[in-house]
Amino acid sequence: MSVAATVTDETEDWNTRHRAEGPLNRADRNFAELLQELRVVFTGVQILFGFLLTMSLSERFKELDAMQHALFVATLAGAAASSTLIVAPVAAHRILFQRNRKRELVRAGHRLAMAGLGSLALTLAAGLMLVLDIAVGRLAGIVGTAALLGATVVLWVLFPLYLRRDARAAPALADPEA
Repeated sequence: MSVAATVTDETEDWNTRHRAEGPLNRADRNFAELLQELRVVFTGVQILFGFLLTMSLSERFKELDAMQHALFVATLAGAAASSTLIVAPVAAHRILFQRNRKRELVRAGHRLAMAGLGSLALTLAAGLMLVLDIAVGRLAGIVGTAALLGATVVLWVLFPLYLRRDARAAPALADPEA
């Protein structure tokens, strides 16, 4: 038996014992949780995307140098990509509605959400670099962007991995989905 199958079996057993939840109920709950997370993220992405669309219409936009124009295009493209990736699980759900594919949808939705968050992290970095470059200079933009990327890696990747490792240290109390 593979390690993945063992983990899946243990997770199913845990859900049955502690949540009185079977695999289909679990898939429904997991998809609902995923959609709630995406709702939170998508609002911010929409605001950023809308702001970027209006920025190109401002008078100051014409004064940007080549690097700033490239940062603007990268930020706009990143916001569009983030929006597309974050909305993709909802579109997939509409297409797969009532076709008994919720478990696959949860797995694919998770991957799309992770890709959307990665795209969002790069979009935020490019946007910060652009604004700091315009407002206070290129060096400040580079330093500020490096700090943001560092904080993002710590808070979005390392901290959750630490929590996951800590949960595995006390398996009797841990939620196997964590």
